[in-house]
Amino acid sequence: MTSKNLHVSKHPVVADRLSRLRDKDAPVHVFRQCVHEISQALAYEASANLPTRDKQVVTPLTEMTGQVLAHENSVLVVPILRAGMGLVSGFQALFPDYHMGHIGLYRDEDTKQPVQYMTKLPRDLNRPIFLVDPMLATGHSTAKAVEILLNAGAKMANIHAVTLISAPEGVKFVHGVYPDLAIYTGALDSHLNEHAYIVPGLGDAGDRLFGTL
Repeated sequence: MTSKNLHVSKHPVVADRLSRLRDKDAPVHVFRQCVHEISQALAYEASANLPTRDKQVVTPLTEMTGQVLAHENSVLVVPILRAGMGLVSGFQALFPDYHMGHIGLYRDEDTKQPVQYMTKLPRDLNRPIFLVDPMLATGHSTAKAVEILLNAGAKMANIHAVTLISAPEGVKFVHGVYPDLAIYTGALDSHLNEHAYIVPGLGDAGDRLFGTL
């Protein structure tokens, strides 16, 4: 599966940590640590094209013109609750002055569609936005979250969806609705099973993150 707006990490550390957290016997602390480390690596990849501005810097030898982030104090991280919270720490490590919004969604078991139960976003959405969630399965939650952001005033060019793993069906669905959405993922898995779980997957990311199995 290829798409100019789908970025699948090829970093060996990401592959290593994914293998560790996929293990069904991985304890909670190992799962959390691997999620943190993967999210930090993906944060680097997803932020590769952030705008910069010039800044004069005096080194021990001379004065020079360096570059700093144009939005160094206003990067916005928006986890899809609850499991998306597990990816926030990786972005915090890279952007210590980040701001955070929240989008709460749950899946209706009858319709299988996402239901919005909470949204808390800052007024200023004209900045880089990282929409984070461990799994992009059917793609409905991601598409709904993007819809919420756009309706609140965000620009598509500023939104970056970041996931640990994705299913081809989900990516296809999301890009069918929002073809310009940039998706960064640690791995593109094989398929969804009859219960809409990603295969080979990693189980329920929220339960494994928070120990609610």
